[in-house]
Order: sequence, then C-alpha cells, then structure tokens
Amino acid sequence: MTMASDGQPAPFVWLIRVYYEDTDAGGIVYYANYLKFMERARTEWLRAMGVDLHEWAVQTGKGFVVRSAQLDFAKPAHLGDMLEVSVEPTIQKKASITVVQRVSKDGEILCQGSIRLAVVELKTMRPCGLPEFMI
Repeated sequence: MTMASDGQPAPFVWLIRVYYEDTDAGGIVYYANYLKFMERARTEWLRAMGVDLHEWAVQTGKGFVVRSAQLDFAKPAHLGDMLEVSVEPTIQKKASITVVQRVSKDGEILCQGSIRLAVVELKTMRPCGLPEFMI
C-alpha cells in the first residue's frame, strides 16, 4: 500500500482512456459513463488487494451493491483523453463502506463522487458484515 505524505494510505489510481463509445455526438464523455469509469477503478482497487470479485462471490455467496452515489461534474473529458480515476475509502461501517472517487486529467478534477457500497448475501440481498480484506 502506498502512503501519502501525511502518513495516510494514498488513494488507489487507475488509468482509463476515453474511447469513442464513451462519448456523445460532441465527442465529450457522456455523464453516466463516469460511473462506469469509477466501477472499473473500484474493481481494479480490489484486484490490487488480491480480490477477484467473481471468485469471492462464488466462494462466499456475498457481493457488493451500490447503496448510493453522489456525483459532482466540474469539467468535461473528451475523446482520447487519458484519465486518472482514484478510489479512497472514507467511511467504514459494519456492512458498508463509502469511497470518494475522482476522475482527473493532468491533475485537474473533472468529476468527483461519493459512492456507498453495501455488502449483501447474494441469495437474499440482505446486508452482511464487511469482508476481512476491508477491515
């Protein structure tokens, strides 16, 4: 785990290139695709911790669901841009975790979001405790 200068864990960062399929007719990223970018970064964040989500779900019968998402859009991303998508855990509860995610280009924040993830039993969709790898 990489540490920031203040001694806290540094946010995880995943690079994503903007493809034609990510944009609208004007060549800018369609707003809903920022959620897709954030989802991919969260998946890679877990993979970096050694967690394969499919394998974990099959073994435990548990999964993550998005409980809430709040996004703030500051500037557009464009076709061909290389974006940095960060994941930074901020609030941890018994059965949920909130992460702040930022989509940036060249150090400038384009979109920022707060995503609350709940852990559920997949058969019942009832909340259950956070897995050990998150505690």
